[in-house]
Amino acid sequence: MSTFSSMHSPSYSHSFICSSSINEKKNQRFVFSSFPRFSVPANAKVFLQCQANSHQNAVLMQDGAMATKVSPVEKETPIEKLKSELLSVTSSNEWDEKAGFDINENESTVSITVVGASGDLAKKKIFPALFALYYEGCLPKHFTVYGYARSKMTDAELRNMVSKTLTCRIDKRENCGEKMEEFLKRCFYHSGQYDSEENFAQLDNKLKEHEGGKVSNRLFYLSIPPNIFIDAVKCASSSASSGNGWTRVIVEKPFGRDSDSSAALTKSLKQYLTEDQIFRIDHYLGKELVENLSVLRFSNLIFEPLWSRQYIRNVQLIFSEDFGTEGRGGYFDHYGIIRDIMQNHLLQILALFAMETPVSLDAEDIRNEKVKVLRSMRPLQLEDVVIGQYKSHSKGGVTYPAYTDDKTVPKDSLTPTFAAAALFIDNARWDGVPFLMKAGKALHNKRAEIRVQFRHVPGNLYNRNFGTDLDQATNELVIRVQPDEAIYLKINNKVPGLGMRLDCSNLNLHYAARYSKEIPDAYERLLLDAIEGERRLFIRSDELDAAWSLFTPVLAELEEKKIMPEYYPYGSRGPVGAHYLAARYNVRWGDLGLDQSA
Repeated sequence: MSTFSSMHSPSYSHSFICSSSINEKKNQRFVFSSFPRFSVPANAKVFLQCQANSHQNAVLMQDGAMATKVSPVEKETPIEKLKSELLSVTSSNEWDEKAGFDINENESTVSITVVGASGDLAKKKIFPALFALYYEGCLPKHFTVYGYARSKMTDAELRNMVSKTLTCRIDKRENCGEKMEEFLKRCFYHSGQYDSEENFAQLDNKLKEHEGGKVSNRLFYLSIPPNIFIDAVKCASSSASSGNGWTRVIVEKPFGRDSDSSAALTKSLKQYLTEDQIFRIDHYLGKELVENLSVLRFSNLIFEPLWSRQYIRNVQLIFSEDFGTEGRGGYFDHYGIIRDIMQNHLLQILALFAMETPVSLDAEDIRNEKVKVLRSMRPLQLEDVVIGQYKSHSKGGVTYPAYTDDKTVPKDSLTPTFAAAALFIDNARWDGVPFLMKAGKALHNKRAEIRVQFRHVPGNLYNRNFGTDLDQATNELVIRVQPDEAIYLKINNKVPGLGMRLDCSNLNLHYAARYSKEIPDAYERLLLDAIEGERRLFIRSDELDAAWSLFTPVLAELEEKKIMPEYYPYGSRGPVGAHYLAARYNVRWGDLGLDQSA
């Protein structure tokens, strides 16, 4: 996209509001991620008369206000004259000649290429998420979806494969078949090698055919193993990147195995892409309850004053799955539960939970605060880590396999399928507060939640009513990320009656009961953010470096010393060692006495 620039003034982000009677919509807003930069005083108001498509009285103003008349310019200087010429456009063709692009939204398109389109992630998550966005009207008017993989496949075969995984929103089910058909018509396939510039050049030609000379914006989703990231990025960058719009690349975890491999991956990516083009995706950051975390804290007066060591006794981040590796053991054995879940998903949630109030909701302001938290964290020690591995177990006449029973896993593997850790943030807000993480496979339930346990009430008048176990009277805020999303606060309450009997009750925000609309999948939100250039929920390179610096030393020590994992039965609550770790810091895991009705 052509850009006029000046060293005398900053650039501004603008939107056009055109008044029109088309489709009975009086106001239509056209937003551009980049806009020609002019040397205009900061308090100036610039007006544009828009006639394309019968839109009238279009206004471009720095402050976003709306006006209907063009103010005359008196005693024009040369630069004001140029500005006047560029903004007094009477047709889209004249604008094309002078500014290099058309304000008409019909003149730009988005091409989404799923690299690794034949894989499980693409079939189960990416294509369904793209269809959901289309179904909700969130994708641009002109878009194309291309699958790219080594498998030989026709367009029809791709559409057939994709159609088997598409579902419709429960609140708009009536036109499901029609929408699905429309979406599949925009899906195409190109077979090629991930390290072939020639194959990517052929993809580029196909994309250009669909783009039809419009401003082309291109998004590549790398749904491929990390060992071929760089080859694919190199070929896409050199042979299939956009010539007149933006090019962005979504990179799936894992981002390396340790600090060194992560830094090497980042360095290689930056040979072909800028940091602004790289979108490192952690789908947990797209979960509804994780995104609501900052809203809960920063928009409710009752929580922010309590969000510190003065009132919070401990914070628990718990992740559990009720199934094993199920054929993915070969991949999992190379990484383990700490790299797969704790170093990214849980640590990202911790950073969001513990960060200071950002200057704004701008992506960089939020990510700056997250990095500060990670850099303030105490190096993780081996004595603050417990690892486990699930073993075979029979229950109800059914025998469940051990981790090493997976044919893709070595019989002598020491890779942990469970881990618990105690982390600390050495800053004024959180000094001394233990942040306990627990993650595991083949446990008794499937759950991801944040549990905030508050301190005991000093001099509590009702201590004798609770007995000797004061933990029973602890206030606790629970944010259940999945499944059955909810936020509830445990409080103490008098049971109705003549006696003085106390009870622990929940003030409960149950999402399914409160909101009828289906909660979008995390991939939907993150894909839409990537298309719109919103980086708030993606991981920056320095953030990734800080995260790996916490876990790399203890991971190396576990592997060098060949620490034996503690075995736990398939379907149990995990190793006993996790309870001893919590007890060392005077903490009881909050999910032990789980209230299933909560």
